[in-house]
Amino acid sequence: MSSSSPTVSGIYAILYAFFGPDGGLDREAMRRQTEACIAAGVHGMAALGLATEVHKLSPEERMSVMHWLVEDTAGRVPVSITVFGNSPAEQIGFCAEAADLGVDWLILQPPRDRTVSEDELLGFFAEVMAATPLPCAIQNAPAFLPNSLSDAGLRVLVDRAPNFTLLKGEGSALEIAGTIEAVGDRLAVLNGRGGLELTDNLRAGCAGMIIAPELADFQVLIHEALQRGDTEVAERDYARILPLITFLMQSVDQFVCYGKRLTARRLGLGEVHDRLPAQLPTAFGLECLERYSAGIEDYAPTNS
Repeated sequence: MSSSSPTVSGIYAILYAFFGPDGGLDREAMRRQTEACIAAGVHGMAALGLATEVHKLSPEERMSVMHWLVEDTAGRVPVSITVFGNSPAEQIGFCAEAADLGVDWLILQPPRDRTVSEDELLGFFAEVMAATPLPCAIQNAPAFLPNSLSDAGLRVLVDRAPNFTLLKGEGSALEIAGTIEAVGDRLAVLNGRGGLELTDNLRAGCAGMIIAPELADFQVLIHEALQRGDTEVAERDYARILPLITFLMQSVDQFVCYGKRLTARRLGLGEVHDRLPAQLPTAFGLECLERYSAGIEDYAPTNS
């Protein structure tokens, strides 16, 4: 990995966007998520990705979320911010604000124009990265976003952008293992997908995971168990939460709908207000969530 890369590893938690009854962002709920995740021992915090419903937020709201996260972490853990925008100029402006605030590293989302070729996407990312001093990742999520780079494209971008040192993947452990093999030590790779295949992703060579808050405490301790070689403990705790993760990760919309409600329940945040368009909970969906999360507060993740 390039010497310009920050040391990025472990479990990063990415914020949900909680809204109040008036439809605006709920400042206190955003703060409570950060405090709970840091108390759980996460290795970093993130915001403004798919879990944060970034495409539904106005530019002013995206700026507020970033400012709040930097304020609430107060230097206790590194902060990563996903950069949304359909033009290089839009992303460059946001990157400049992030650098001024003291954000540690950035994740660039691809533009949502489905007609963009890989060469054009490479040019887009290289232009944005050249304009910021911060280490950069891209969110490479072919299952969730309209544009992504091939493994060959990732290697080209590494050559063109010295501060492209990280990758936020969104794929199976097998797919991520192939990408890690293709890029070698040139990128630190993190996966997401709510922690699905957590232990196999770490075995495959992921530097860490970016997950939402609802199971951050469990996933931190699973990571720590693997780090100390306690694979039996790690697999036992992972098996406890796997059915719940599988239910949540049937789609991004389902993940946001029910993962946000589980987070609210665990943090005592009260009623969840959705910003449309959104997948809304159903009686059957809530029944499933209750069944898969039953007893989650009755046991603690194994710490030894």
